Amino acid sequence: MMTDFKEFPEYDELHVISDIHMGGKPGFQILRETGRLAGYIAWVAQQAPDGKVALVLNGDVFDTLAEDIKGYVAIDDAVTTIHRIMKDDAFSGIWDALAEFVAQEGRTLVFVIGNHDIEMAFPTLQNLISWRLAGDDLVKKARIVFSTTGAGYTCTVGDAKVYCTHGNEVDAWNYNRYEDLAKVSRRLNADQPLDPKEWCPNAGTRMVKEVMNEIKKTYKWIDLLKPETTAAVGTLVVLDPSQASKITKLLSIVGEKSKGSQQVDQRLSAEGFKPHAELETTPLGLEQLLGPNLTAGVRAQQGHDAESVDDMLLNAEKNLHNPAALVATPEEALGTGELIWDRLTGWIRGVGKDEALRRALQDWLKNDKTFVIDDKDDTFKDVTAAAGSSIDFIVTGHTHLERAIDMGNNRFYFNCGTWIRLLRFTDAMLKDKASFKPVYDLLVDQQGRMELIDDAQFPDATGTKTSFVLNQTSAVSIKKEHGKVVGRLTHIEGDGKGQPKEIKAFARA
Repeated sequence: MMTDFKEFPEYDELHVISDIHMGGKPGFQILRETGRLAGYIAWVAQQAPDGKVALVLNGDVFDTLAEDIKGYVAIDDAVTTIHRIMKDDAFSGIWDALAEFVAQEGRTLVFVIGNHDIEMAFPTLQNLISWRLAGDDLVKKARIVFSTTGAGYTCTVGDAKVYCTHGNEVDAWNYNRYEDLAKVSRRLNADQPLDPKEWCPNAGTRMVKEVMNEIKKTYKWIDLLKPETTAAVGTLVVLDPSQASKITKLLSIVGEKSKGSQQVDQRLSAEGFKPHAELETTPLGLEQLLGPNLTAGVRAQQGHDAESVDDMLLNAEKNLHNPAALVATPEEALGTGELIWDRLTGWIRGVGKDEALRRALQDWLKNDKTFVIDDKDDTFKDVTAAAGSSIDFIVTGHTHLERAIDMGNNRFYFNCGTWIRLLRFTDAMLKDKASFKPVYDLLVDQQGRMELIDDAQFPDATGTKTSFVLNQTSAVSIKKEHGKVVGRLTHIEGDGKGQPKEIKAFARA
């Protein structure tokens, strides 16, 4: 008899947060509200004292890409890397709060894998997390759940079925190769090494490790700018012209993104994955990489020489996908492609770095709906399309952009945002050279000092000064209330120990 069997865990309350990004040494850390997070964990632990409460950490709990690791994934050094994060004074209080959470009866702590903490799939790392939070106590360990195969986490609250997933599963920049992660786990359990050359990182990982981490050493704010698009290349080249010498890497990153798109499309295919070598990429034009505004600025800067600019751009585009032209051997002078790019970056500088950056940011943030909580972005469209009609609440993260959307038919979607800061560029700030100058001075001339950026305010379209940094630490809660199941998008404020501020609520009839 299976009359008492439940397919999925049942809770009275579910609380979900995402994109905490614990990682990096001082000066390289993007999570600031660590005390607030510890307070919030303690607050969740006190809810429904006689009931069942789950706290879901919905991906990117820690951030190994901000750590000094070998290659693109921490394998042999995964345990020492995460142990360092746990002991870091900036983050240790969070782990203490999580340990106190699992010490309480009726509490469940769920770790969902993201794209910045893929090492969580490894058994050795799961053992470390369990040991840090529960020691050798088997009862406490039983309250810790890992979801690291890309399946997400499904449970019920009242009569509602809830599905939590990070969201990178549908992102061609940042999808995880779970089959490869399983291979690494088998190697670790069998005490077999993994050649770093065997690991094929996704496009987002390569962009962070090969390009953005280097730029972040000078411009720490670059991590706080979303979303990631191909137009980011123009912004990165403007900020650091030396990145143009890495153009082959940037192009292969974009190509990897194209391959990732095909990989994502095949996730539900019975045929499985094609080998990487069989995946074809669609060449991108130069304007797609630099962005139309920046490209137009180069043309305008040359004025009467616009025709030769077009010729140069055409020649560059022809050489974009010709490795022989783009990479010079040590014995050779600059290749044709490198000469073209050297000239191009010179012309970009001729536009003026401030104007070039303004145009590049306009391209990056084109049609930006970052802070529109009911915007049906690509993550919403793709995740909801992949979820069955029996799911009543879908909760994602990954984009760092909070969302609360009524899907109709008594179904609801949330994105629980992030706990790191975000930069809020407005149309008024990017309108023209004059309006952008104080922004440029802050970001570049003052070398992007985060303490100054945190305090900065700029006028919006109405002339009202608003904070440049959006520091809204977000969470989603789903609870049984008065015979209904209510989902809420909330902001955690102060020390995190008080009632969260409700932003949007949906009650399931």
